[in-house]
Amino acid sequence: MLHSGSLPVGRAMFYIATAAVVWGTGGVVAAVLHSTSGLDPLTVSFWRFLCGTVALALAWPLLRSPNTPSLIERLKSGLWRLTVTGAGMAVYQAAYFASANVAGVAVATTVTLGSGPVLVALGARLWMAERLGRRRILVIVVALTGLAMLVLGGGSTVRSSLPGVGLALLSAVGYAGTTLLSQVIGAEEGGEDPVGNALIGFATGSVCLLPFALALGLLPERGAPVTVGALLVYLGLFPSALAYGLFFTGLRTVPATTASIITLVEPLAATAIAVWLLGERLTVLTLLGGAVLLATVVALATSSRDRTDEAG
Repeated sequence: MLHSGSLPVGRAMFYIATAAVVWGTGGVVAAVLHSTSGLDPLTVSFWRFLCGTVALALAWPLLRSPNTPSLIERLKSGLWRLTVTGAGMAVYQAAYFASANVAGVAVATTVTLGSGPVLVALGARLWMAERLGRRRILVIVVALTGLAMLVLGGGSTVRSSLPGVGLALLSAVGYAGTTLLSQVIGAEEGGEDPVGNALIGFATGSVCLLPFALALGLLPERGAPVTVGALLVYLGLFPSALAYGLFFTGLRTVPATTASIITLVEPLAATAIAVWLLGERLTVLTLLGGAVLLATVVALATSSRDRTDEAG
């Protein structure tokens, strides 16, 4: 169950990897929404967060443990951290979509997912006293190399843009802050209510994004309403409610730096989806980059299980 605080390391890593794969579908769906409906990336992010809030609100009573405090009690005890987490989620998603529109998906993916693990590692070291060690530093370097190979091997023209790079860096900062804060909150609460944390985060993110969505237009300018609505609901249910619930659950067990490396499988999933649905062709460099990323995740899983067995 998602509210379990004693999750095995292997299962926690599987949850995070699954969340990253599902996130990989979100970028494709958001791009389709923007091109077919005319909705601004900030508006797409708002509807995504609102749908995610509704889904999590319906699921939370069924998944919470009997001794879990109410959401009101949770807010009273840690309002600022929970709301900052929600704001960070909104910044991360909205800035990434905006960067992809301004500078292209290649630049947005490279800068956001490439700098994210580094920012998380530095934040975990400075803020949470999390030891990096030579092995983890090496894993970060290898993972970033695989990511660069995956993105640059796609054959897309990288459109350099300072505003786009700035938005991608802002997205990476939001992702790093969200990851670190979520782990701190989970550690203090004993990992009992990740779904509740995600619910509060999504509700806060919806409030943060609402003024921008109102200013830019809430409703689509074109496209079939049923299709647009179905895509928005998908974004809210799967890459949002489900993925973040799994991610926050995994963070109860997996260190923040390790989790940030595992989520690098997101561009791998996005590439696979592009090949399957959009007919894009893979290059040798893309295949090698994907293999390097997968090998990194497998190495992390193996080493984490070995340390768990030794500790036991």
